[in-house]
Amino acid sequence: MIVKAELENLDLHYYSVDLGEAIIEETLTPYQRDKLDTALRKSGIELLESKKSILIEKIKNIIIEQVHYVEEPLRTNLSTLLSDLLCHDYTYLANLFSNSQGITIEKFYILHRVERIKELLLYDELNISEIARLMHYSSVAHMCNQFKKSTGLTTSFFKNLKNPHRTQLEDI
Repeated sequence: MIVKAELENLDLHYYSVDLGEAIIEETLTPYQRDKLDTALRKSGIELLESKKSILIEKIKNIIIEQVHYVEEPLRTNLSTLLSDLLCHDYTYLANLFSNSQGITIEKFYILHRVERIKELLLYDELNISEIARLMHYSSVAHMCNQFKKSTGLTTSFFKNLKNPHRTQLEDI
């Protein structure tokens, strides 16, 4: 709604506005681009124009959705999922992501899985076995090892912390 309102406010016509993407009929002038960018930033939205930047954001969004919002396990591996959804070879996507973000897609995925595990541990509604099952790990040991490797803490120690320090993944 915000993007549509800003486009209409600038008298710009669009074909479609979907989550993360707007297709505008006309070519933006530098003035229009600046005004749109300023208006969107006030709402916490970043204007991306580079196709590569958009692709990187799509990779991030797919991973975040898979980790935080999809309850079913992946039916295929992550590389195939990304390739299929984004219509690009995974090697291209992986190189683009790594060069831009400084970490691999796999590391980004693991960091988000660990962040989700932290949330579930803090909610204290599930035991560690239930969390491993919910997060689709092959075993509790595998989840705990990945958690410790990423955080330096055991899941039990983290769960018992009064004020855990959490790494914000928003800037990754």
